[in-house]
Amino acid sequence: MEETKKRGSFRGSLGFVLAAAGSAVGLGNIWRFPYLAARGGGGVFLIIYLVLAVTFGYTLLTTEVAIGRKTKQSPLTAYGKLHRKFGWIGILASLVPFLIMPYYCAIGGWVVKYFVAFLTGHGAEAAEDGYFTGFVTGKTEPIIFTFIFLFVCTAIIIMGVSKGIEGFSKIIMPILLVLVLAIAIYSLTIEGTRPDGTTATGMDGLKAYVVPNFDDMSFNTFCKVLMDALGQLFFSLSVAMGIMIAYGSYVSDDANLVKSVNHIEIFDTSVAFLAGVMIIPAVYAFQGPEGMAQGPSLMFESLPKVFARMGSVGNVIGTLFFAMVLFAAVTSAMSILEAVVSGLIDKFNWKRSKATLIEGVAALVIGVIVCLGYNVLYFEVKLPNGSTAQILDILDYVTNNLLMPVIAIATCIMVGWVIKPKTIIDEATKNGERFGRRLLYIAMVKYVAPGLLIVLLLISSGIINTGS
Repeated sequence: MEETKKRGSFRGSLGFVLAAAGSAVGLGNIWRFPYLAARGGGGVFLIIYLVLAVTFGYTLLTTEVAIGRKTKQSPLTAYGKLHRKFGWIGILASLVPFLIMPYYCAIGGWVVKYFVAFLTGHGAEAAEDGYFTGFVTGKTEPIIFTFIFLFVCTAIIIMGVSKGIEGFSKIIMPILLVLVLAIAIYSLTIEGTRPDGTTATGMDGLKAYVVPNFDDMSFNTFCKVLMDALGQLFFSLSVAMGIMIAYGSYVSDDANLVKSVNHIEIFDTSVAFLAGVMIIPAVYAFQGPEGMAQGPSLMFESLPKVFARMGSVGNVIGTLFFAMVLFAAVTSAMSILEAVVSGLIDKFNWKRSKATLIEGVAALVIGVIVCLGYNVLYFEVKLPNGSTAQILDILDYVTNNLLMPVIAIATCIMVGWVIKPKTIIDEATKNGERFGRRLLYIAMVKYVAPGLLIVLLLISSGIINTGS
């Protein structure tokens, strides 16, 4: 009882679902999903992603939440409690959020900057060429906004699981969903004039988004889209980074785990799809297919230009959009922070306040280094996957392209072949719940998921080249 009180717990299943969905619905959905869909043949990417979400994603999500509830431990100590020879997975699973938190806060700081710009009526300035580059290469502003973003996340985590994480999620997630729906609907009503003088509507953009485009879709291209969708699931569902184990450890034994996982899965996939509806139709209407190919810069460079071309209403839409992105970023960042903090509490028996402050200071120090990576510490290095990287990109590559696939592979091996799938299934159905995808789960965790993950790791590490 004393241990539960010290660690904290969710008061109910709704709080857990909203918190877990809030973790999943982050910058990975709002920022990354739309441009991957745009470059992946629209509907082709969507179909592949949906199939992977209800098979591969479901398997990893169920596994991690069940591990957390069964052990009542953070990722740092949960794996060792299940099997002492696999305790090393917990170290890697805790290292991932530790490395992600600093650069996620730096990006969160960018979102704060744009939200403030639109809120104060300076959206037109944010649309000017060189605005984003001028901001991120500055020596002071990015650090200030990074600190503001980190401070908010730290304050929420110090408040605890029920009052902080659950309480914040219950307020913010409904607001976030309303904003997503409102902006998505408005995006479909847009009619824009492109730089070449042609006009298009948001519905034209929606068609480009959801209708499968098999033009120039070679086998290599299809494989690339498949791997993009697989990699996106890590971002979207917050798996292989310890978060869902930490959150699962706060779930009561009488909660319906199967139903909760299904709700998280549906919520996350729906918001990921709606993120595309928010962004792609608007960009398509004003900038055409070329605008959708902007990649990661889509949110910070292309979208402000779209808002500027909407006229006076553009500043309002821009403010609402970046408010929504900020809410999504905070709910994800606080879950990343909690994954580390819970480990410090369980491993070293620290108080929550001490663990949070120590991790917060570490994240700030590394976050400052990330910010300085665009000016005084600037350098470029070629990564094995062919991309050119700075400090932020290196941290992102190491965590998302190397460590997370390794963690997921090792977890599948441990569950599929050592402690056996029955361990997870029994935990998920301990109250008599029906495990509808039992056979699918067993096949995925033992064979399919490890195979896909190994291919993803080989591609990410540059050992396999999928071509252009």
